[in-house]
Amino acid sequence: MILHLATTLSVLAAPAATTPPPTPAPTPWGEDPVQTVSATVTSLSTVTWDEFTAWLVGTPLLIIVTLVVGFLARLLLHRVIDRVVATATSRRAERLAAIPGAGLALQAVGVAQTRHVQRTQTMGALLKSISTFVVGGITALTVLSLVGIPLGPMLASASVGGVALAFGAQSLVKDFLSGIFMIIEDQYGVGDVIDTGEVIGTVENVSLRVTQLRDANGMTWYVRNGEIVRVGNRTQGWSTALVDVAIAYDEDVEKATAVIRDVVEVMDEDEAWKGILLEQPNVVGVESISAGAITIRIVAKTVANEQFGVQREMRERIKRAFDAAGVRSPQPVMPPYGGAAPQGTAP
Repeated sequence: MILHLATTLSVLAAPAATTPPPTPAPTPWGEDPVQTVSATVTSLSTVTWDEFTAWLVGTPLLIIVTLVVGFLARLLLHRVIDRVVATATSRRAERLAAIPGAGLALQAVGVAQTRHVQRTQTMGALLKSISTFVVGGITALTVLSLVGIPLGPMLASASVGGVALAFGAQSLVKDFLSGIFMIIEDQYGVGDVIDTGEVIGTVENVSLRVTQLRDANGMTWYVRNGEIVRVGNRTQGWSTALVDVAIAYDEDVEKATAVIRDVVEVMDEDEAWKGILLEQPNVVGVESISAGAITIRIVAKTVANEQFGVQREMRERIKRAFDAAGVRSPQPVMPPYGGAAPQGTAP
């Protein structure tokens, strides 16, 4: 009895065993959010102001500066493109306005000038899009580099793709660049009569890749801009009307020349031709002498692409004046039977 009581008292006097705290139940996202937040606050509390300032002056500031520089570069390129477009659209009108008596010429090319302006503005918009794409791409690559993303694999893949694309579309790029410089330099436009070496015709349409021409026979030609090595423009600035008039071999040259001078003087004073003839036509004189004819040449400076109408009108007036003055035209020389006609003899 006494032994049992002593055992009971010893058990009660012994210190109670320490019970471990319960283990928190895991959350669906892993660690306990309370512990995570507590650790984050503790780590942030140890960051000094100098460390925060160094971080702020580092990557974020460089990214902001890169974005600002990219925006300013894009704005500058757009202003340059606008200036080039304005110069290209006004160059043709200024060139024609500098020619004496060019008022009619400006009216004649009004539609073509409007289309030229529209085409140039379209090219300006395209150049703006290209410049925006290039500047944006460079800015994006710079930002990725600042963030720490490796650009080597990306640039290697882009280089391989770019080489393949450039090799396959090199002719298209050549045509595209030629079209751009053709419009910027105002080499020709819609309504001009040009000589590309392969074909001579009137420009009906100009695109980035091809130029559409229509020749004197009515055939439409499509010439790639990159294939035009040299081009002659017959309607830029002014044109020259050449009229050759043939008279009989034994006709009085001085008399015929005087009649022609009277005709060109009257035509130069005609109000219908004042805006087309830039200068009084010049009777050059005898151009050639053949077996049965003497050819007298007249040269007239006209508004661009108006020389053909001047030539037709001048020939008609000279024909009527010759008939009234009795100036004879050459007759066919028939060689005698069995031989050739002697040189320098009239029929």
